[in-house]
Amino acid sequence: MAAKTPRPTEVRLVRAEKTLIVAFDNGETFRYPAEYLRVESPSAEVQGHGPGQQVTVAGRRHVGITALEPVGHYAVRIVFDDGHDTGIYSWDYLYELGVKRDAKWAAYEQALATKGMSRDP
Repeated sequence: MAAKTPRPTEVRLVRAEKTLIVAFDNGETFRYPAEYLRVESPSAEVQGHGPGQQVTVAGRRHVGITALEPVGHYAVRIVFDDGHDTGIYSWDYLYELGVKRDAKWAAYEQALATKGMSRDP
């Protein structure tokens, strides 16, 4: 049987820092910049509808979060100030984003560079 993904014990939005903080029941706490959450959105708009269809989202360096909306007991919907609000961030996905942040961010920056894109609007 696979190990159960940790569940959040606290979900806190720090608007002034444009950061979401999630503490998990295994003792780990992750700080997610809004830009990181936006460019890694689980929405079809960003992830595509199949393997290899992920879209590189540029120009989101200054994006903020305007609202967090609970989705059952398994996820949160994040509303960004650029109008994006279709991603449902499951606790599993948020945990993965925390654990793999350095690798995912490096891949994102490489994709921007390869495509001649920028984090700036």
